Amino acid sequence: MYNVIVNPLSGGGKRKKLIARVEELFRRSGRDFRIFETEKRGQASFLAHELTKEGACDLIVVGGDGTLHEALNGFADFENCNLGLIPAGMGNDFAAAAKIPADPERAVGLILNTRPKPTDFMQMEGVRGINVIGTGIDVEILKRCRASGWLRGKLQYVISLVISLFKYKNYKMRTVCNGKEKNYSALIACIGNGRQIGGGIRMCPEAVLDDGLLDFVVCDDVKKTHIPAAFIKLMKGKILQESFTDFARCESVEVFPEKKLTVQADGELYDDLPFKVEVVKGKLKMYRG
Repeated sequence: MYNVIVNPLSGGGKRKKLIARVEELFRRSGRDFRIFETEKRGQASFLAHELTKEGACDLIVVGGDGTLHEALNGFADFENCNLGLIPAGMGNDFAAAAKIPADPERAVGLILNTRPKPTDFMQMEGVRGINVIGTGIDVEILKRCRASGWLRGKLQYVISLVISLFKYKNYKMRTVCNGKEKNYSALIACIGNGRQIGGGIRMCPEAVLDDGLLDFVVCDDVKKTHIPAAFIKLMKGKILQESFTDFARCESVEVFPEKKLTVQADGELYDDLPFKVEVVKGKLKMYRG
């Protein structure tokens, strides 16, 4: 059984046509399926929990990174249930890392005609993440995006990024990674299972979804004079080449900020959440390229 969770608010005005197209594709396949539309934030998590408790199924998300994040956090049976994604959000950053086609027909075809692959995800205290978890300027950018009412998608993120870079402040923090402690005055500290944020900005450009490791990236003590060059490198996916960038691969990371900071997980904001992230290796089975 394909249980399809649809976020009708993802992707702007194209959503109704997309939902109708996805329903038509599943109907034409002759497979058993049910469609469930979310009506409010958090409902995808509730639906995912209830549907994966029923027994073996394929849980399919039609939405963006936020809806996928909710579904993963509700997932109850990793042994008997598989996860699929039909990208329908503004950024679709995880879909890019997972090589899931943006075209709905090809995305549905990937689900119907291939086998799910073991896929890593990240675990915090009571919260799972699948793409990128971070704190610092990425949180400021997301807050600016949410406050903006006149832009959407990658352009909104890039403009918010530029504003945040020129108004930025570094955050003092201590980290523990691979048994080593370090102190930073960081612009951003993020852990990637996926590669990118903000609709294509490759913050963790070398991350791999099934290597059993997390990519830990810290931009430390960034000077204002370095901002223009850093911005160009970031947009080109070459942020790891900057001298102020610290990069490591690890199975777990713990960050101790000097002051309480908001954490973002797959673009969702969490306050007062301990910043301790561990990789969960291959437990999730997902349809992807």
